[in-house]
Amino acid sequence: MFRVIVRHAHQQSAARQALIEKIIRVDHAGELGADRIYAGQLAVLQGSSVGSVIRKMWDEEKEHLDTMERLAAKHNVPHTVFSPVFSVAAYALGVGSALLGKEGAMACTIAVEELIGQHYNDQLKELLADDPEAHKDLLKILTRLRDEELHHHDTGIEHDGLKAPAYSALKWIIQTGCKGAIAIAQKI
Repeated sequence: MFRVIVRHAHQQSAARQALIEKIIRVDHAGELGADRIYAGQLAVLQGSSVGSVIRKMWDEEKEHLDTMERLAAKHNVPHTVFSPVFSVAAYALGVGSALLGKEGAMACTIAVEELIGQHYNDQLKELLADDPEAHKDLLKILTRLRDEELHHHDTGIEHDGLKAPAYSALKWIIQTGCKGAIAIAQKI
């Protein structure tokens, strides 16, 4: 009987660690991507009417990335092997969206942050279903990050992102790319 209990506790612990690793690895990749998107946007729109808005969101994303770096170190979670590829792609997305003007940059923000808000909600549900007490600290961190990402989403709307040319197509392309990156980062 004792061996069965120990084996069950070990399996539960291994499953819990795998869940934490998956969440931290993908969230680190996402925050790295957000950091690079805003860097790319600011490179193009620094002196524009939305330059300070992008700078503020970028500063918050830098803090999010620092948070994920600390969590990765604390839980001994390696970054996805695709971090360099995601970094370059995200910077290119930032530059490309900004070259469409402030509306394009803000459309990118809306698309990315909407998807990331949903992604954080899914993770919060997974952690709550597993063990809210065991994940109390991580739940608090992810809730804060989600709320800040959703504020970025609203900022994109306030700054005319919905008025970008071909907004629906742009949103679909950006979110499809993000979903692909999420699927990859969850695994490797």
